[in-house]
Amino acid sequence: MRILATVKRMPGGLMVVPLILGALVNTFCGGVWQKFDGTFTTYLWKSGAMPLLSAFIFCNATTIDFRKAGVAVYKGVLLTLVKVGVGTAVGFLCGKIFGEAGFLGLSVLAIVAAFVNSNGGLYAALAGEYGDATDVGAVSILSINDGPFFTMLALGAAGAANIPLSVLLGCIIPVIAGCILGNLDDDIRRFCEPGATLLIPFFAFPLGAGLDIFNLVKAGASGIVLGLGCLVITGLGGFVAYRLLRIRNPEVGAAIGTTAGNAAATPMALAAVDPSLLAVAEAATAQITAAIIVTAICCPLLVSLLHRFCSTQGRKG
Repeated sequence: MRILATVKRMPGGLMVVPLILGALVNTFCGGVWQKFDGTFTTYLWKSGAMPLLSAFIFCNATTIDFRKAGVAVYKGVLLTLVKVGVGTAVGFLCGKIFGEAGFLGLSVLAIVAAFVNSNGGLYAALAGEYGDATDVGAVSILSINDGPFFTMLALGAAGAANIPLSVLLGCIIPVIAGCILGNLDDDIRRFCEPGATLLIPFFAFPLGAGLDIFNLVKAGASGIVLGLGCLVITGLGGFVAYRLLRIRNPEVGAAIGTTAGNAAATPMALAAVDPSLLAVAEAATAQITAAIIVTAICCPLLVSLLHRFCSTQGRKG
């Protein structure tokens, strides 16, 4: 049986499939966890999401190579600023205009968490197809937006969460430590690199085990809206930035119009810090899960359309 290969072919499969399985178990067999309370079973599949997510963030940080200089760094910094800046601005506006009620059933937490994090793997694949080596190299900088740190900053700016400075520092310290160790020793980077993928399903299942599948179903329509909004607003934001700065292959800029698979972990992580977010965290997780799938499917289509548009414009010029 080729279970893993099948899962990987699905958009965001390593994150989404275990998350949904966890939600199914919790919805229809939720009482089973009480029978194994305090054992390895519950630590692995019910309550172990946060420690595993912390290890994932550290391993992912070791792969950020700051020794890649020049154009690749320039592009990576630009795309990161666009992704985080646009996501923060949208969250700020929604918080000011719609308040805690959010927009079309989407809380500020869901909007910011989906908009600020991008799918680095999908970006790298699209950059390799439509761009050059410097575009692919930019992912080493763009990867900084993985994890909840920038989401915390954006939510604080939008007034949607009360995040203490100590928590922000505690969130970024594993990233800094991972970056330093990964850049000091290539062996450490190679040792930790598998963890940036391997740990995803392990923290995804217990995250799902905190959800009710009926809430996932109810979040479908708003999740699609969230995904399309992320695709259009941040994707076109990256494209326009590339065009304005006359960067070659501007369609690659639109490859940031995605929601990272690990963004689904952000609402619960933030709710653990700010309990006032618990009321919207479950729905936000479901909506972000839908956005992950929508953007993974639609972003390659957007980049392809923009590539054709740019090629047509070039021929006319």
